[in-house]
Amino acid sequence: MSRASRTWLAPLAIFLLAFAIRAFFVSKIPQEYIAPHARWELQAVAFALAERGEFADPYALPTGPTAHLPPVMPALTALIWKLFGMGLVAGYAAFAVRIATYAAMYAMLPWVSGALGLGRPAGVIAGLTGSFWVSWPGHGEALTAIAMALLLVAFVRRWTAGLGRPVRSLLLGLAAGASFHVQPALLPVVLGCMAFELWWSRDAGKWTRSALLAGGMVLACLPWGARNYVQLDAVFFVRSNFGLELRMGNHEGVAASFDVMDARGEAYAHPRAQEAEARVVQELGEVPYMRRAGRDAVGWIAGNPGAFLRLTAERAALFWMGPLYDRIMALWTVALTLLALAGAWRVLPGMSVPQRAALLIPLATFPLVYYVVAYMPRYRVPLDWILLLLAAAAVWSWVAPLSYSTFPNSTPRVRPFDTSKPVTDPSSPRTKST
Repeated sequence: MSRASRTWLAPLAIFLLAFAIRAFFVSKIPQEYIAPHARWELQAVAFALAERGEFADPYALPTGPTAHLPPVMPALTALIWKLFGMGLVAGYAAFAVRIATYAAMYAMLPWVSGALGLGRPAGVIAGLTGSFWVSWPGHGEALTAIAMALLLVAFVRRWTAGLGRPVRSLLLGLAAGASFHVQPALLPVVLGCMAFELWWSRDAGKWTRSALLAGGMVLACLPWGARNYVQLDAVFFVRSNFGLELRMGNHEGVAASFDVMDARGEAYAHPRAQEAEARVVQELGEVPYMRRAGRDAVGWIAGNPGAFLRLTAERAALFWMGPLYDRIMALWTVALTLLALAGAWRVLPGMSVPQRAALLIPLATFPLVYYVVAYMPRYRVPLDWILLLLAAAAVWSWVAPLSYSTFPNSTPRVRPFDTSKPVTDPSSPRTKST
């Protein structure tokens, strides 16, 4: 078997395993939830898009054009439904694509792990482990994870090999901007990477490169932003619904988790859950409704700072420890978090500063928005691949401790040279890549 074949063997096996396990569970889902329907927000928008060509009506009553959701997953779902005929086959095809994104997320971990400096064995362990952890394929969490991983690999390469030609910065900005249409919460991750780059790089043109990167993000966001301005008469970043989510997580008597509120039968003041709220959206329009909800939330927070801080702390604990009201899921989440901490303690000191930054920046920045809104377990899925890699690195370091014996010398740990100046010394760190 050739080396190239061996390189692809583990990712292919992980993909097939992860896909097969999830396909088995999809076969147990009642068919009324498989066939195209409009029961939930994403599916409602996809249904309107497939049937009428309108990105609209996510709520309990028709409310017209919407930006409640980022556009990629509803558009992808609508496209699949349309191609396969809006019947049961179309529903299964859409589910197949969604679970394929999860399988791809785990299958790419051997490559991502090597690119970020943790080594392929850790990626194989992480991918195999993740294959067995099945969750409901929600609002594009796996696509978000894939986009995040690809962006981080791209940033590490430019931090260690030089910022390169200006066009590369523009292309990276376009890719980052496109990823925001999968999940806008990727913005703090990209901004964190840009801030690190400005601090770390000694390239004389780093400010120009950052401007081009930012320009690429703006260009990628312009078409969707223009659509929102024309149809919703407002300018905002990708989604319109932050005010509503903030209010749902911050009001009198609220719990830190949606699951807890569901268990006690709380009626959400949400236009998907209550027709009365949907009528208010019809009367005011989506954006004014969301702005009013945001003002209500901010007013409650200002009047109840202690309760807000308590809720924020509880949500942060749930994010990192899992739903403590679900023992099995909480046990898995806590075990993964603790193993990831052990892995970070074991391997981060031996990694280059850019590699450390690529792993730590998303862990610090991606959850920020989720600390201030009501918790759902799926919110952490886009970060779990990083925790899986760190946990797997810990396991591998215990199984094969010599594998990391030369790890501290495997990558340059000094700042990159100014790439605007010629380098003639072939031993320069700038001529080597990680």
